[in-house]
Amino acid sequence: MASNESDERDQYTFDVANHGVDPSDMPVTAEVVGVSEQPVDPAVGAGGNGGRGGGRRREEHDDNFSWRDTLIWCGIPILVVILIRVLLVGFYEIPSRSMESTIEPGDRVVTSKLSPRPFGLKRGDVVVFHDPANWLAGEQSGNPLAGDYLIKRVIGLPGDTVECEGAGQPIKVNGVAVNETAYLKAGVDPSAFPFSVTVSANHIFVMGDNRANSADSRYHQDDGDKGLVPMSDVVGVGIARYWPLSRISGLDAHHEVFSNVPDAGSDGSAGNAA
Repeated sequence: MASNESDERDQYTFDVANHGVDPSDMPVTAEVVGVSEQPVDPAVGAGGNGGRGGGRRREEHDDNFSWRDTLIWCGIPILVVILIRVLLVGFYEIPSRSMESTIEPGDRVVTSKLSPRPFGLKRGDVVVFHDPANWLAGEQSGNPLAGDYLIKRVIGLPGDTVECEGAGQPIKVNGVAVNETAYLKAGVDPSAFPFSVTVSANHIFVMGDNRANSADSRYHQDDGDKGLVPMSDVVGVGIARYWPLSRISGLDAHHEVFSNVPDAGSDGSAGNAA
């Protein structure tokens, strides 16, 4: 009995195990055909290759995004620096001795381009300006300030009368003597010769701090503007020395020197005290 049951079980197992082993006699059903003709999603139908392709596209997208980020993060600071350099500040190396001891030959200064516009100039400001009438020919330096620029101190504003009676005498602005020892080079007279100039509209009267070695407004009274500098030629107001490192400091305008000078009226006469 047991043998018969075993034979039946083995026969049954054999029949199940061989169920569908030979597919040659199986008809192709509509169901099978239907499945094979289903539209295939490219991302799925591509199988493993499709997945890798999608990954590559994502990687390429990530790479492009990374480069774009890099360009943005690097480009924006560079653009800001360029805009600051073009619109706000200027950098100059000073080769001459005309502004000693405030500025020595070889010093480098930074200037603000916000003056004279939109902020006005003041007496005492150290300014860089375009050479108005070939002044550089009179500067005692074989290497003029880069381009055609000069650097001097503002002494007179439009309407001011600037004068001196000669060696040993102080500079007067609108009739008031000013004590310039705060910035004049030691041992140098305010002016070695007499002069008197009334500053015309939209111009300034400038002088170097080393008066014995500065071909400034005093020396050019026979040019078209009587030694005056058009405000339109001013490119910046000095704010600091940044080189050499041992001389880093702000450029003091010493506005206090002119604190008692009255403002000039529109007709050139003295007005109210500043």
